[in-house]
Amino acid sequence: MKIIIAGAYAIGTYLAKLLSRNNNDIILMDDDAERLEQLGTDFDLMTLCASCTSIQALKDAGIEKADLFIAVTPNESRNMTSCTLAQALGAKKTVAKIDNYEYTQPELEQFFKKLGVTSLIYPEMLAATDINNGLKMSWVRQRWDVHGGALVMLGIKLRETCEILNEPLKNISGPNDPYHVVAIKRGDETIIPNGNDELKLYDLAYFMTTRQYIPYIRKIVGKEHYVDVKNVMVMGGGRTAVRAVKTMPEYMDVKIIEMDEKRCEQLNTLLDDDTMVIYGDGRDISLLVEEGVKNTQAFVALTGNTETNILACLTAKRLGVRKTVAMVENMDYVSMAESLDIGTIINKKAIAASHIYQMMLDANVQNVRFLMNANADVAEFIPSEGAKVTLKPVKDLGLPYGVTIGGLVRKGEGILVSGNTQIEAGDSVMVFCHNTNMKKIENLFN
Repeated sequence: MKIIIAGAYAIGTYLAKLLSRNNNDIILMDDDAERLEQLGTDFDLMTLCASCTSIQALKDAGIEKADLFIAVTPNESRNMTSCTLAQALGAKKTVAKIDNYEYTQPELEQFFKKLGVTSLIYPEMLAATDINNGLKMSWVRQRWDVHGGALVMLGIKLRETCEILNEPLKNISGPNDPYHVVAIKRGDETIIPNGNDELKLYDLAYFMTTRQYIPYIRKIVGKEHYVDVKNVMVMGGGRTAVRAVKTMPEYMDVKIIEMDEKRCEQLNTLLDDDTMVIYGDGRDISLLVEEGVKNTQAFVALTGNTETNILACLTAKRLGVRKTVAMVENMDYVSMAESLDIGTIINKKAIAASHIYQMMLDANVQNVRFLMNANADVAEFIPSEGAKVTLKPVKDLGLPYGVTIGGLVRKGEGILVSGNTQIEAGDSVMVFCHNTNMKKIENLFN
């Protein structure tokens, strides 16, 4: 697949490195040679020092043969313009990173497609959704709803109170049980488990279940004592914070601590009167105590500095806050943040990459997510009529090593998959894989 990425910034370089590992033909464009040089020579991709809004530069990059053109420069207008040019010159699909929330309205989707922009990516909005999913369930590290909750994936850190430790999964998670364990992160190791694997203390386990059994999962993992989040303290008042606060449930009371006085004034204009904006440094322990951090159920650190966010969450935990969320934009720090038991980790690059990645797949794919902590992918595939995956029961499909099917949605109903399950055309099937190229999986669904 030929992919051209415009913008050697955070998202662009992360995507280029990620996609180059799957033997794609990648060209990374940027008009700053120094940014391109920082990539080094460890990745199988080409670079082009040129403007993404130059018609000649796009032709030089081979835009007429591009399967996907991705514009992720910091300039929204530039991204939109380059996508329009790219499609006019022959690119099959285009993606533009935007900063304007108004553009994400569903009624504008066809309008932008006519302009040549196949898909819009607003990383701050995507991150806000993940933040709020984490806050709604204080005992869960990560939550992902499929088809409005017909299926639910829960990432849970297992503690001493968990009832299902040290038992083979075949004994505790059989065909008649209301959940499957689809992935386990243990230290630096990721496990796509089979029936003989066991859950261990401090594992980060990913459960697939249906909405009505969430209370049951909460009980068996020993999280019933976790209080629900009502009071939230947010450190940093950037765009991600604004989008998160605007979309938080009404029952949550929010305070934002921002150390830029002018930004505080802007926040008071952007947000409802119910949201308290505090001018100060969120690292100041005396300020946190004064503002009631000890009566706060969740602390969310969203400054532009990864180290600051990690340290602030550690401080909040020490002060008694049970649920912490940190924006960790430096990928090198993700595993460290996990080892420090930070809580929910938000990385806009990985979130945006998940949404872009699904556009590369030829099968009917509704959703793709990277489970950063587990170094695994999860995708929602819809098999076509006569697809290989519909011809045999799951146990006879010969799924590649490191791949499991966690569940499916059929006619709006969530169904957990066992070895005897027969997948049908039109089902929405949740596939988990580790160290496996997703392109290999999609062949089963075409």
